[in-house]
Amino acid sequence: MANRVERLAERIGETGADAFIAWDPVTMGYLLGFHENAHERFLALAISAKGEVRLICPALTESQARRIGIQDIRPWKDGEDPMGHFFELARDWNLKSAIIAVDAVLPARQLLKMQDWLPAALFKDGESIVASLMSRKEPEEIDRLRKAGAVADETFLEVFPKIRAGQTERQIEKMLNDGMTARGGTPAFAIVAAGANAAEPHHLSDDTVLKTGDTLILDFGCERQGYISDITRTVSVGPASDSAKEMYDLVYRAHMAARKAIRPGVPANSIDKAARDVIVAGGAGEAFFHRTGHGIGMQGHEHPYINDSNSEPLEPGNCFSIEPGVYFAGELGIRIENIVAVTEDGHESMNAEPSPTLLETGG
Repeated sequence: MANRVERLAERIGETGADAFIAWDPVTMGYLLGFHENAHERFLALAISAKGEVRLICPALTESQARRIGIQDIRPWKDGEDPMGHFFELARDWNLKSAIIAVDAVLPARQLLKMQDWLPAALFKDGESIVASLMSRKEPEEIDRLRKAGAVADETFLEVFPKIRAGQTERQIEKMLNDGMTARGGTPAFAIVAAGANAAEPHHLSDDTVLKTGDTLILDFGCERQGYISDITRTVSVGPASDSAKEMYDLVYRAHMAARKAIRPGVPANSIDKAARDVIVAGGAGEAFFHRTGHGIGMQGHEHPYINDSNSEPLEPGNCFSIEPGVYFAGELGIRIENIVAVTEDGHESMNAEPSPTLLETGG
């Protein structure tokens, strides 16, 4: 953890900022193992370009912070104004007219208070500072992603043979969540979308009854040891139509084309292009209207984003989804997703390989 703070301090200086203020429990957890959410109360983990660390926190959480080893803690009690501690921080670290980077999720009400107390300081979005560290996973982090991915894989293998026409989306969702829980995962989300609902990429599972011939999208994941899994499999409820088989083959080829293009140094948007070119050539370009992937780790969505506007080169340790899809309103949808990690000479999948043909349930 100390090494992460040191690397963050270097990045703060490289960007021209004087300090960074973390608010997000994920950011603080990544840096120091402190996963506290203050909700409406003021809490700020400050790190200077010199590597200094100070935590301003509600007295409610002081003992947790001390237990994980944070040394400089300024607690405040309900009824007190925590901004006095913030002003002391600015005075001690000479931040009154400095450049201060902040977490992207810092609530506006707290940022406005900071600006009122330090009107000469320049506050800027610090998301890229943290993202540059978090997006390059360490070996232990990749191992945790593997284990979270295995929970999803094993759950799919358990649930798929049990799917039948007449069940509802919510029933399948419960089966997925129960399967992940039984394997030590904490369910993070589950999208179950049947038939026409599968044309909605972010469909909310409901009481729609599965019918024979429906395509069925299963997009689900869990948290395990602080890291998230995310997998999508598309299957057919009973015998699949020829058109569904054709579209599945197209998406599968796009998925594998994107995977084949992954290696260090290539821009992220070239991976998106590899998948998109296949689908465009297959005549379904307009049916693929989202990015090819998103980074993943302690958060379900983080950097790097695999879209047409991200020209940043990939690095070993980058972990992200590959999930091309096609969606035809009122008819069907197909999506195939694996999580991958960039290696020195290509990539490793955090999930078992998807079927090259559209799987059909028993009935």
